[in-house]
Amino acid sequence: MSSYFTDLAQQYIDGEWRPGTGSWDIIDFNPYDGEKLASITIAAVDEVDQAYQAAARAQKQWAAVNPYARRVVFEKALRLVEEREGEITEAIIAELGGTHLKAGFELHLAKEFLRESVHLALRPEGKILPSPVDGKENRLYREPVGVVGVISPFNFPFLLALKSVAPALALGNGVVLKPHQNTPIVGGTLVAKIFEDAGLPGGLLNVVVTDIAEIGDAFIEHPIPKVISFTGSDKVGRHVATVCASLFKRSVLELGGNSAIVVLDDADVDYAVDAAVFSRYVHQGQVCMAANRVLVDRSIADTFTEKFVAKVKSLRSGDPRDPGTVIGPVINSQQAESISAIVEQAIAEGATALVHGTTTDNLVEPSVLTDVPTDSALLRQEVFGPVAFLIPFDGEEEAVRLVNDTPYGLSGAVHTGDVERGVAFAKKIDTGMFHVNDGTVHDEPLVPFGGEKSSGIGRLNGETTLEAFTTLKWISVQHGRSGFPF
Repeated sequence: MSSYFTDLAQQYIDGEWRPGTGSWDIIDFNPYDGEKLASITIAAVDEVDQAYQAAARAQKQWAAVNPYARRVVFEKALRLVEEREGEITEAIIAELGGTHLKAGFELHLAKEFLRESVHLALRPEGKILPSPVDGKENRLYREPVGVVGVISPFNFPFLLALKSVAPALALGNGVVLKPHQNTPIVGGTLVAKIFEDAGLPGGLLNVVVTDIAEIGDAFIEHPIPKVISFTGSDKVGRHVATVCASLFKRSVLELGGNSAIVVLDDADVDYAVDAAVFSRYVHQGQVCMAANRVLVDRSIADTFTEKFVAKVKSLRSGDPRDPGTVIGPVINSQQAESISAIVEQAIAEGATALVHGTTTDNLVEPSVLTDVPTDSALLRQEVFGPVAFLIPFDGEEEAVRLVNDTPYGLSGAVHTGDVERGVAFAKKIDTGMFHVNDGTVHDEPLVPFGGEKSSGIGRLNGETTLEAFTTLKWISVQHGRSGFPF
């Protein structure tokens, strides 16, 4: 087992590793075999305050550092991730139940986002704008917001922590990171260790491992952070947004999804099957962009279904440490029970199980359901597990209606032999992202990532990250003399 679970089972505040002073411990378990990985005494409200105070103090000096010098830290952090890839992979497998394939996918994207953060340090640009007033010069400065609070999720914790932490730091901010309780190392203290070893000044990045049962809303209500970047469920996201709005803070919310992959009558069926199986079952379906719903034109539904079911049945479930495993455990017993209950509810409502996976502890085998009643709430909610709903449709108009019949709007995909037909279809979907002839699970450093409706507010990546973690200041200079009416 990686030494990370012994060395990093602490709080990281103001450049120091120390235990929390909260009233209880978070126990970090391996979701596959139940092995205890670490015990971390949680941070109390005082430590949340200390972390924010440290970030605010350190940020002033950091913002004044030449951005060419700042980027050296991110170049070194990237090298460290590359050098430690084996150890980080072990940690992802142990703490998340991620397979080797999933760990590789997450690390590849994490490195891409670190590469982008190197360049992001140099991206803020000012402007001089014209004025209707003679002799006036309008200067527009893009500056760091100050301190950013980041809350990372359990499904891709290393990537999704880095995706906010690295850009926020590169742009001259301080950061306090709160990882999910199920992934405190990979989504929290491991990130701090990499940046500490990369030479980031102490105090700039702080990690508090804690729980709302101990601190309530202290993390998001604290007066220091100007932006809260949250990735997680829409239920919690709604609360974060409400608190932030009441305190005039900016929130960036990457929330849940109920994406669909649509197979039109002229699609390459074999390719669409491969895309759909990956889009639904990658990381046991614990992906916000996962294709909960697989919509297939009725004219090819029988052929598609036969091939889809055969491929799903071939997916190997089991120990994520085995390189041949495709389906590992879900994150905890509550998730396992919830997914099993969804399958049984669908069957009770009249659905047919073409594949009915069994559940053993946290290992939930894939299920494929069809004939789910059109009015079932299950078709409109996020299902965070390896369950696919197969839905036939008659013509594009019905497909568009079905795809949009959900409170979410994060991702999606359409398969067709005509690319422009696919683009025209994509334009009709109420979603932040949509892909033609591909899967639903994608993220790239330069392309705005985010959702519509209950899938979130704001975007990250590229220019949108710049907007998320900086603010604009107008400074005018009057070179002549202004005239005043009194």
